[in-house]
Amino acid sequence: MAWFLYLIECADGSVYTGITTDVDARFAAHASGTGARYTRSRKPLRVLASFELAGRASASRAEYWVKRLTPAQKRALAAGERTLDSVVPAVVDPDADVDNVDVGPGEAAPTAG
Repeated sequence: MAWFLYLIECADGSVYTGITTDVDARFAAHASGTGARYTRSRKPLRVLASFELAGRASASRAEYWVKRLTPAQKRALAAGERTLDSVVPAVVDPDADVDNVDVGPGEAAPTAG
Protein backbone atom coordinates (compact mmCIF):
# COMPACT_ATOMS: atom_id res chain seq x y z
CA MET A 1 0.00 0.00 0.00
CA ALA A 2 1.28 3.44 -0.91
CA TRP A 3 1.82 6.00 1.83
CA PHE A 4 2.13 9.74 1.35
CA LEU A 5 4.08 12.47 3.09
CA TYR A 6 2.06 15.69 2.88
CA LEU A 7 2.60 19.36 3.68
CA ILE A 8 -0.27 21.63 4.74
CA GLU A 9 -0.08 25.41 4.76
CA CYS A 10 -1.68 26.87 7.90
CA ALA A 11 -3.20 30.33 8.44
CA ASP A 12 -0.37 31.38 10.79
CA GLY A 13 2.24 30.79 8.06
CA SER A 14 3.45 27.49 9.44
CA VAL A 15 3.65 24.31 7.39
CA TYR A 16 2.36 21.09 8.94
CA THR A 17 3.95 17.77 7.93
CA GLY A 18 2.20 14.42 8.20
CA ILE A 19 1.80 10.99 6.63
CA THR A 20 -1.27 9.13 5.46
CA THR A 21 -2.63 6.68 2.90
CA ASP A 22 -5.30 9.17 1.74
CA VAL A 23 -4.22 12.82 1.52
CA ASP A 24 -7.68 14.22 0.65
CA ALA A 25 -9.40 12.45 3.56
CA ARG A 26 -6.63 13.45 5.96
CA PHE A 27 -6.80 17.11 4.90
CA ALA A 28 -10.58 17.01 5.41
CA ALA A 29 -9.98 15.70 8.94
CA HIS A 30 -7.52 18.51 9.65
CA ALA A 31 -9.92 21.11 8.21
CA SER A 32 -12.83 19.82 10.31
CA GLY A 33 -10.79 19.95 13.52
CA THR A 34 -10.51 16.18 13.95
CA GLY A 35 -6.95 15.96 12.62
CA ALA A 36 -3.80 16.63 14.60
CA ARG A 37 -3.83 18.89 17.64
CA TYR A 38 -1.40 21.19 15.83
CA THR A 39 -3.85 21.99 13.04
CA ARG A 40 -6.79 22.46 15.43
CA SER A 41 -5.26 25.69 16.68
CA ARG A 42 -3.90 26.82 13.28
CA LYS A 43 -6.43 26.84 10.49
CA PRO A 44 -5.24 24.54 7.68
CA LEU A 45 -5.58 26.37 4.37
CA ARG A 46 -4.44 23.94 1.68
CA VAL A 47 -2.23 21.00 0.84
CA LEU A 48 1.05 22.41 -0.45
CA ALA A 49 2.41 19.09 -1.71
CA SER A 50 2.30 15.35 -1.26
CA PHE A 51 4.94 12.74 -2.02
CA GLU A 52 4.17 9.07 -2.60
CA LEU A 53 6.40 6.63 -0.76
CA ALA A 54 6.65 2.85 -0.87
CA GLY A 55 5.36 2.09 2.62
CA ARG A 56 4.74 3.33 6.12
CA ALA A 57 8.35 2.90 7.23
CA SER A 58 9.73 5.07 4.42
CA ALA A 59 6.95 7.64 4.96
CA SER A 60 7.71 7.83 8.70
CA ARG A 61 11.41 8.21 7.98
CA ALA A 62 10.76 11.01 5.48
CA GLU A 63 8.40 12.70 7.96
CA TYR A 64 11.09 12.61 10.65
CA TRP A 65 13.54 14.53 8.43
CA VAL A 66 11.06 16.94 6.82
CA LYS A 67 9.71 18.00 10.22
CA ARG A 68 13.19 19.35 10.99
CA LEU A 69 13.04 21.81 8.09
CA THR A 70 12.05 25.44 8.50
CA PRO A 71 8.75 26.59 6.95
CA ALA A 72 10.76 28.24 4.14
CA GLN A 73 12.62 24.99 3.45
CA LYS A 74 9.32 23.06 3.46
CA ARG A 75 7.89 25.56 0.95
CA ALA A 76 10.96 25.08 -1.26
CA LEU A 77 10.38 21.33 -1.11
CA ALA A 78 6.72 21.80 -2.04
CA ALA A 79 7.67 24.12 -4.92
CA GLY A 80 10.12 21.60 -6.33
CA GLU A 81 13.18 23.70 -5.52
CA ARG A 82 14.40 20.84 -3.31
CA THR A 83 13.86 17.13 -3.70
CA LEU A 84 12.74 14.76 -1.00
CA ASP A 85 15.95 12.80 -1.65
CA SER A 86 17.97 15.91 -0.76
CA VAL A 87 16.26 16.07 2.64
CA VAL A 88 16.17 12.40 3.64
CA PRO A 89 19.58 10.77 4.12
CA ALA A 90 20.25 7.65 2.09
CA VAL A 91 19.92 4.36 3.89
CA VAL A 92 23.01 2.19 3.70
CA ASP A 93 22.06 -1.45 3.19
CA PRO A 94 24.02 -3.44 5.79
CA ASP A 95 24.17 -6.35 3.32
CA ALA A 96 25.59 -4.20 0.51
CA ASP A 97 29.00 -5.02 -0.92
CA VAL A 98 30.93 -1.98 0.36
CA ASP A 99 34.13 -3.09 -1.35
CA ASN A 100 32.64 -2.19 -4.73
CA VAL A 101 31.21 1.24 -3.94
CA ASP A 102 32.38 4.17 -6.05
CA VAL A 103 33.18 7.26 -4.01
CA GLY A 104 34.23 10.72 -5.05
CA PRO A 105 37.40 12.54 -4.04
CA GLY A 106 37.50 13.24 -0.31
CA GLU A 107 34.57 10.89 0.40
CA ALA A 108 34.78 7.81 2.55
CA ALA A 109 33.19 4.55 1.47
CA PRO A 110 30.27 3.45 3.67
CA THR A 111 31.09 0.77 6.17
CA ALA A 112 28.97 -2.16 7.24
CA GLY A 113 28.33 -2.91 10.86
